[in-house]
Amino acid sequence: MKVLIIIPAYNEEASIANVIQAIRTKAPEVDIVVINDGSKDNTAAVAKATKQAHVITLPLNVGIGGAMQTGYMYAKKHDYDVAVQMDADGQHDPAYLHELLDALSKGEADCMIGSRFIQKTAYRSSISRRTGILFFTWLLKLATKERFTDPTSGFRAANRKVIDVFANYYPDDYPEVETIVLLQRLGYKVKETSVLMHSRETGASSITPLKSIYYMIKVSLAVFMTLLRTVGRTNG
Repeated sequence: MKVLIIIPAYNEEASIANVIQAIRTKAPEVDIVVINDGSKDNTAAVAKATKQAHVITLPLNVGIGGAMQTGYMYAKKHDYDVAVQMDADGQHDPAYLHELLDALSKGEADCMIGSRFIQKTAYRSSISRRTGILFFTWLLKLATKERFTDPTSGFRAANRKVIDVFANYYPDDYPEVETIVLLQRLGYKVKETSVLMHSRETGASSITPLKSIYYMIKVSLAVFMTLLRTVGRTNG
């Protein structure tokens, strides 16, 4: 398969080179594109200096949704079979890339999500983050009738059909949960596989307890709107 790794990055100059090198070491056959999402630091320059990744710089910070849609548009334009999202902070271990890719190559799923919680691992999250994950697991069970153990995971792989969907539309804010509902409602198979994730190499998460509450309310409304939109599409 022709595989593209999409790395959305905002102010990740301290970790981006290590992430690119780790991917190159574990999966030398893949291509890498870094979507520099209007960073105010040297993220783009550091990524380019590795000479191991294509770098697209957005003039403004458009958020994870806009950055990812840019990556999927690039994947579609360059005819990739699979696109894999990986974070720029070093949390996603490229040693598990083939776990995601194998399921797609066998036709077991259209989108594979790397889950931290299918099996017990050394990964530890904050109480507020874990509460949010459990809430979204419950919400998705109601919306899709399926159980997803790690619905906020950004470590995921998509096949050609899903690349086409996301190149045309991708949720613009906190998109991980909403995209699961979107794909499931459009008839695509979304599955999980167990992966080990690491703590951030640098910096700190921007999700505070207060933001977690806002996050849960906003995503819940987005999921409801996605259900309404996809019902209209399927009925039409």
